[in-house]
Amino acid sequence: MAKSLKLVVFDCDGTLVDSQHMILAAMHETYGAHAIPVPDRETLLSVIGLSLPQAFEKLGCGASGFPVASMCDAYRASFQAMRAAQMHHLEPLYPGAAAAVTALARRDNVVLGIATGKSQRGVRNVLARHGLLEHFITIKTADDAPSKPDPGMVLAAMQDAGVGARDTVVVGDTVYDIAMAHAAGAAAIGVTWGYHPGAALGAAGAFALLDAFAALEPTLDKLWTL
Repeated sequence: MAKSLKLVVFDCDGTLVDSQHMILAAMHETYGAHAIPVPDRETLLSVIGLSLPQAFEKLGCGASGFPVASMCDAYRASFQAMRAAQMHHLEPLYPGAAAAVTALARRDNVVLGIATGKSQRGVRNVLARHGLLEHFITIKTADDAPSKPDPGMVLAAMQDAGVGARDTVVVGDTVYDIAMAHAAGAAAIGVTWGYHPGAALGAAGAFALLDAFAALEPTLDKLWTL
């Protein structure tokens, strides 16, 4: 009997790409331009994965008059300026990411997707630069669907791939990824090298926690035999 097709949906920042240096630099420039005190590093990292508007709403703690729209514009301008300055060394792949993605893409019963708070332009740029763009049949971003943890990106990826929830797995580093997967009816695997603590991912309901990309395929195979 033919094996059912599986969809693996990866988060980008904190899962495939260690973009914290560019994100933090852009955040500091954005807060400085608005003469607003910069939150601490842990607070800034905690919102990675959300869409920009939702991230700044969370950072603003609902304060009346917090300039969310202006902050978003300044952040985008800062990030684009760094990209234009060829500061790509600040967005490296995590060790083992390329090998893991390539190995999964070679499997005849697996297709790959992306669900990220980045823009389409941003995620396609970074994936292409690392030679990974061709491996993903569906890429969903904050341009296409509501911010995580809303399930919209995963549901749209499933529709693109023609794969149901029981055959879909989300791989991510934040509790937003885990919650998004569960809201879509999919399984979730957490990675501990990203921006949220492994304990938080486990508490959010991750099927497994990975400390290295080498463990991804064996973990997927275990999940798919359940």
